[in-house]
Amino acid sequence: MKNIELKVKKVRQDTNIEMPRYMSEGASGLDLFITIDKDIILKPLERALVPTGISVSIPPGFEAQIRPRSGLAIKHGITLLNSPGTIDSDYRGEINLVVINLGNESFTLKNGMRLAQMVISKYVKIKTTLVEDIDNTKRGIGGFGHTGI
Repeated sequence: MKNIELKVKKVRQDTNIEMPRYMSEGASGLDLFITIDKDIILKPLERALVPTGISVSIPPGFEAQIRPRSGLAIKHGITLLNSPGTIDSDYRGEINLVVINLGNESFTLKNGMRLAQMVISKYVKIKTTLVEDIDNTKRGIGGFGHTGI
């Protein structure tokens, strides 16, 4: 498998910033660390925009998907809204995480905490065409719950 280079830039030069990194040999997502000046206490159902202190240069034809970390979700109810978030290859701003506490207790976000993971994915561009009709399938228009529980 060919490695793709992801260029990472520190957005805040005055602080020690953790680089995104894989936490195991088979991991598909790079863990993202938060960069904050002081702790953020999230009460139940509160949300916050939390900076990572980095921006990235994603190669054309690729995107970054930002996903919650499963351990924080199951143990504390901490997850990301707009999940998975998408970072397009032409975005150069700081990566921020939209975090929410769905747990029953307050949760403290601390500087350097691993809060999300970033998966780099290849995509294709699609040409859309307006037509009068589309092909039929066995499923047809069967939507939500059409196959049962």
